[in-house]
Amino acid sequence: MSLDTDSGAFGDARGFADAFYPLFRRLFDEDGDFVGSVGEKLTEARMNQPVELYVSRALGVGVLVGGLLWLVGTLVGWGVFALGLVSAESIGLGIPVRSPELAALLESLKLPAAVLLSGLVFGTIGFGLGFGTLLAIPYQRADAREREINMLLADAVSFMYALSVGGLNQLEILEAMAQADDTYGEVSKEFQSIVQETNYFGTDYRNAVRQQSIETPSEEFAQFLTDMLSIINSGGDMERFLYDKKEKHLRTAKQQQELTLETLELFGEMYMTLSLFPLLLIIILVIMSMLGQGQDFLLTATVYILTPLIGVGFLVLVSTVKQDEPGDGYLDPGGVDDHFAEEQRQGLFHLGLVEVFTGEFSLFDRIRSREGTYKTGELLKAPHLFFRDNPLFTLALTVPAALVVLGVALAAGRAPTTFQGFIDAPVWGTFIWVYVPAYLTLIPLVVFYEWHQIRRSGITSKLSDNLRKLSSANDTGQTLLESIRTTADTSTGKLADEFDVMYAKVNYGMSLREALVEFNNKYHIPRLARTVKLISEAQQASSQITDVLTTAAQASENQDDIERERKSRTRMQVAIILMTYLTLLAVMAILKLRFLDVLAGLTEQAGSTGGGGGGGGGLGSGGFAGGVNVDRLSVLFFHAVTIQAVLSGVIAGYIRSADIVSGMKFVVVLLSVALGVWVVVA
Repeated sequence: MSLDTDSGAFGDARGFADAFYPLFRRLFDEDGDFVGSVGEKLTEARMNQPVELYVSRALGVGVLVGGLLWLVGTLVGWGVFALGLVSAESIGLGIPVRSPELAALLESLKLPAAVLLSGLVFGTIGFGLGFGTLLAIPYQRADAREREINMLLADAVSFMYALSVGGLNQLEILEAMAQADDTYGEVSKEFQSIVQETNYFGTDYRNAVRQQSIETPSEEFAQFLTDMLSIINSGGDMERFLYDKKEKHLRTAKQQQELTLETLELFGEMYMTLSLFPLLLIIILVIMSMLGQGQDFLLTATVYILTPLIGVGFLVLVSTVKQDEPGDGYLDPGGVDDHFAEEQRQGLFHLGLVEVFTGEFSLFDRIRSREGTYKTGELLKAPHLFFRDNPLFTLALTVPAALVVLGVALAAGRAPTTFQGFIDAPVWGTFIWVYVPAYLTLIPLVVFYEWHQIRRSGITSKLSDNLRKLSSANDTGQTLLESIRTTADTSTGKLADEFDVMYAKVNYGMSLREALVEFNNKYHIPRLARTVKLISEAQQASSQITDVLTTAAQASENQDDIERERKSRTRMQVAIILMTYLTLLAVMAILKLRFLDVLAGLTEQAGSTGGGGGGGGGLGSGGFAGGVNVDRLSVLFFHAVTIQAVLSGVIAGYIRSADIVSGMKFVVVLLSVALGVWVVVA
């Protein structure tokens, strides 16, 4: 059942929540702190649901899940006795009983009590999972909204300051912010609540601002609204207030980035220790096997379960701190021109303006078909450009290709299908099953992804400098369009070329706002979208927007400073992760070359002497190291370094740029190093 407030699913589940409302009233105080806290989080998460019915529904889900797991637990408790896995005689609390009758009674109650306790434990866990999961959703959504609001607040205040400089009054600024949800996301939605409260419910906008300062999940944004309300009530200088707030939040953004980087440094040190734990455990288990006390299951579980779990757990831990760039970078062309808006929507599954007219006349259906044929032809003529703009679409070709190669290898009997096959040919078997598919899928993805990133960095690398040039040119009295041309003539690089294209489009009849939106959507970079949004809104009021351009340049320079600091600090974390992996690989290779191979030689030597006496017999069956399968350990070592290569590469890329795909280049490199080393030592 969906919890999305926009889907209408809550109304469909109203009867289910009503059924458990009496239980809610019996367990909780409607005016208590717990219910009040859940209600606040529902409001902050923008989940428009009555707290009483939401908690009642959570209780209902908890009861259902708990009842189901109670049944499972009861069956499990009965099954372990029925199948003879556990005997009733083996269970006891050691209670001294003098009476034989009482002893017999306690003995007869062991089985029912164990089954009842098993069902009770499972049922309690199920209720906690069902009830707790639903209650955690508003808390999680509120935290996510708070995180995005805090990240975008500095840019949003800069936008508001630019609008104030452009001459907009307080209400117009609020309305402009409410309409900027394509750029400022959750911050814009907060202003939407203020505007809707004012327009549709007749609330005074001062009271609406005060109410939103109470309901917002972000303390920083609440303080901003409170301070703004005091300026509104006192009739103070709104422009000066927004300027001061802009400076404050730009400093706050840098401080928050510093705190995040310090936390990542701590995580890097933690990873160095955690990633070596499976290696130490493997060494201990190998020694125990040599002493005849090892268990193959523990060694296998360490390689194939514990190692991935540690890597995935650390990745989840980093994701709670690492801040992704909010937004997709696209600007909504709505309000410019309907036909232009449809053209901006065109893509792989949308053919643009012709989509508006299809279905009315057969002529337009034929035009759409021809347009689709033309687009397909253009894509086939230059597929590299399509994959450059959409790197993940390479998987649509490379994944089937990898499956075909693997299928051919299986059909030819060249790929092992049992673990014994991997033991007989450890490098070849792993190469066919892991390395060939990885290379076929990841190398094209890495090439086109890095090309895509280089293309986008060509725009952002000189954005701040060009904005300063635009501001200087505009300050001399040139219009914004003339300033764009001047900047294009005096600059080099990709951004200067785009300014030339923009100037030409305006001269051929396109509006400057349309040209700006089209330029932004071509690259769809979130920070670029915020800059273009600021300029496109301000230039509608006046062509002399020097202060606005200066503000945009300052915000961009602040982002550049944060980016440089992030790259500098995360470079050390990436180096730690890569060096930790190389250390682990070296230790594994030495164990294989200097330990397992020597152990195998001694075992063969002991076997050739017949195990008759002296010191050699201990290496035969039942002696020292007699239970060690050297070839199996070699496969496990190789698979351990392969799994660790994938995890280390993904984590390094995510720490570097908060993007899983960016870690694929590290994965390819580390896999290649692991393969090269094992080809030598094996």
